[in-house]
Amino acid sequence: MYVDVRRRTAALVSVLSIAVVMGARPVRAVAQEASEDAGHAHMHGGDDGSPPATREGSGTSWLPDESPMYAIHRPAGEWMVMLHTNVFLQYLRESGDRGSDATGSINWFMAMADRKAGTGRVMLRTMVSAEPATIDECGYPNELATGERCDAGPLHDRQHPHDLLMELAARYDRPIAGGVRLQLYGGPAGEPALGPVAFMHRTSALPNPIAPVTHHWFDSTHVTFGVATLGVYGGKWKAEGSLFNGREPDDNRTDVDFGAMDSYSGRFWFLPTSQWSLQVSAGHLHEAESEGVGALRLDVDRVTASATYHRTTLERTWWATTVGWGRNAEPLQQPTQALFGETSLTFSDRDAFYGRAEWSQKTDDDLITSAAGIHDVVKLQGGYTRYLGEWKSLVPGIGAGLSTGIVPASLVPEYGRRANLGISVYVTLRPKAQE
Repeated sequence: MYVDVRRRTAALVSVLSIAVVMGARPVRAVAQEASEDAGHAHMHGGDDGSPPATREGSGTSWLPDESPMYAIHRPAGEWMVMLHTNVFLQYLRESGDRGSDATGSINWFMAMADRKAGTGRVMLRTMVSAEPATIDECGYPNELATGERCDAGPLHDRQHPHDLLMELAARYDRPIAGGVRLQLYGGPAGEPALGPVAFMHRTSALPNPIAPVTHHWFDSTHVTFGVATLGVYGGKWKAEGSLFNGREPDDNRTDVDFGAMDSYSGRFWFLPTSQWSLQVSAGHLHEAESEGVGALRLDVDRVTASATYHRTTLERTWWATTVGWGRNAEPLQQPTQALFGETSLTFSDRDAFYGRAEWSQKTDDDLITSAAGIHDVVKLQGGYTRYLGEWKSLVPGIGAGLSTGIVPASLVPEYGRRANLGISVYVTLRPKAQE
């Protein structure tokens, strides 16, 4: 136990150290001014017709153009380097017979480098997480969460930590004709064209440390070890398709789980105005379940649809909302569905109020319960984050949240009651919003 505490403490110190390094300012004021000018130009789109950086979501997904951008920009020769992060140091407690509590750090760090390449643009991307060291190996308490495995058994009522390597990919796009552009994306770790923007990159979820319990109906493929995507897009639309390795990562969070790229997906985006981003997608995940003792290796056919709305109501005040529907179908089982809606309202880039409501159908295998069949469960969340003054291009904050997991009567013997409360308290650190 003492060794584990020392290891966890050292990992938390490393997380904060990385964030400090990311926020270090250039010594020369001229370099800082050049960085801000270049970053401003990049955010509002290139003179070659490329879309604004505010549209960038996870993988090749799109946010509305009217999106705040939390990043640090630094020029490096002909490259524009962008650094992103979101770090939480949290205490979580879930009540009920399946409840537990834990202290740890939910976190991710991302670097992107973009430049012109002939008539097009090339971008290099990498994303890592220290969660293999800062979160218990079987995940943090999150009642009604399901998906992936730990210690040769399915995870339930806990959210698994992310892998050390979350993305290592490149993207290239260039004009074709008439305002239409070609986009290529791929690498050993990345995200296929399936589902909405992954929850860590959604503005509507930014101040909330907790993952959605419907994660595995929408964006569980955001860490995929082997992906290639081809897309074509115009000013307000994009059609794209992917080949990828659809298997879930195993419970060794520090290795790379390569596999055959025998899964596929397609997605269509439409941005009717600068405030809206709509998508529909479908994919076939071949043998999605990870290997392990007693593990089923089932195919999953997934369909999703989502809508994201962003609005800047006042200077440095944003309202961000995302809603989505997802459906998973596995062989010889009744398909299951999920709905989620989440929203955040941030005033003056200081006071962030957020909420999330989720409904999903989970099987007895998902929840590891003796009550056979498909169960309708609900998770409600709400919270508040107070961001403090800027520090070295980073913004620290403190916050707290409440949640309620609601189960049907058939699951009361497992959970103790119909509704179980949860709490979260945390400190957080993210980059400042770009202007």
